Amino acid sequence: MTQAGPTGDDLVEMLAALSNPLRLRIVAQLAAGRDYVSHLARVIGISRPLLHMHLRRLEAAGLIAGNLELSDDGKAMKYYQVTDFSLHLTASTLAEAAKTLTTPDPAEGPGR
Repeated sequence: MTQAGPTGDDLVEMLAALSNPLRLRIVAQLAAGRDYVSHLARVIGISRPLLHMHLRRLEAAGLIAGNLELSDDGKAMKYYQVTDFSLHLTASTLAEAAKTLTTPDPAEGPGR
């Protein structure tokens, strides 16, 4: 039995999310283990608001997941971790994914 790959729309979302160097660094850092926002921002070297923007994009693409937890002193901390995803890109997997795209083809133009 073969495992179905992501739909065309999911693949576009995932690849778009991973196309940004900061988001790629975030996923690489989280691949080593889950981390909380403040520490992750320091390690990556960006502000927390900018990190939150990138985390939202990665989470929307299904590449990471976040959980809110309470620390021992009662402080709310958001932890993120990489989800269990796998992308194997070949011409045939891209062709299969393209068959499921719901986004209109810009070459067709409006109203065609």
